[in-house]
Amino acid sequence: MSRSLWPVSNNINETPLASLHVKLGAKMVPFAGWNMPVQYSSIIDEHTAVREDVGIFDISHMGQFFVEGEGAETWLNSLLTNNVDKLAVGEGQYTIMLNDQGGVIDDLIIYRETEGRIFLVVNASMIEEDFAWMKKHLPEGLILRNESDCWAAMAVQGPNAARIFKEFFPNQGLPPRNGMATWIHEGEQLMVCSTGYTGEDGYEFFSSSTDGSMWFQRFVDAGVKPCGLGARDSLRLEVCYPLNGSDLSPTHTPLEAGLGFFCDLNKDGGFVGCESLTKQKSDGLKRRLVALKYTGRGAPPRAHYSVHDKDGEQISELSSGVLSPSLREGIALAYLPAEHAKIGTLVDIDVRGRRFEAKVVKKPFYKRP
Repeated sequence: MSRSLWPVSNNINETPLASLHVKLGAKMVPFAGWNMPVQYSSIIDEHTAVREDVGIFDISHMGQFFVEGEGAETWLNSLLTNNVDKLAVGEGQYTIMLNDQGGVIDDLIIYRETEGRIFLVVNASMIEEDFAWMKKHLPEGLILRNESDCWAAMAVQGPNAARIFKEFFPNQGLPPRNGMATWIHEGEQLMVCSTGYTGEDGYEFFSSSTDGSMWFQRFVDAGVKPCGLGARDSLRLEVCYPLNGSDLSPTHTPLEAGLGFFCDLNKDGGFVGCESLTKQKSDGLKRRLVALKYTGRGAPPRAHYSVHDKDGEQISELSSGVLSPSLREGIALAYLPAEHAKIGTLVDIDVRGRRFEAKVVKKPFYKRP
């Protein structure tokens, strides 16, 4: 069920916008099995555009699932950590799918489009695994569809994102935060979801895969800056949004990742992995995903650089790291033993044999003015 309409080579796929990215001067790199733009002008330039104006990202590599049928909400409630029953029609929520041990399979966003019809956006590298896991647990009478091949998706993010939407669709209101809307425009079904991965205002815009390049070009022509994966990573890390496969994994639970708010341990019937989380909460966490910031200047921190206590003993490694364009400081995330996870704790990060001091700080690193 994976997207196979735009193969490159060696199992690397392309989104329907790939040729347009090249035309716009993007530097393309492999990411999660996809050939994706990492930058067009520069990461700092694109990062700044999203913080101060508006930028657009191709997110067509992410998966789009639909669940339909009476009882769709009840079934998803048994599979996902957040409480689907709290969603009104047109509302969405961040949620997590766990294995039986409470480890993270994927984090995703679901939207209750109508009664008995749920739209899910899943991570690109997890499309096949998520679909197989859900199919395995699917009860009779419900329909689960992977429509990832049918849609082009783009994230429009920044203080001026809403203005651009109004210019394009003056008769279509932008839904409130974590809301969704669908409508017909010039004979084409469009969707918009007011979410994002940057910490700024914005939305995710969905069109047919056939018309995706046309819409992306229209946004660019309207003054929206095209942005790549480099800026997307620095933006999300500044606001401490986790990246699945790096900050989230099957060996870490959402409680350890600081995502307990999105896990309703008391909802009727529980969910897959709920018992493991309940026990872990009762026993106490032995490690936590913490925010680390350099105390001085240093080489940019990167994922997998080792973390050491002040006695020199290695206690962990970074799950994510970057030189923050907004703060001009090295920032990172890492799972640290509970005794080292308290705010204010000092550690050292090893960068190719050189040690740079960092401090555990409160999340997020960056807040909008």
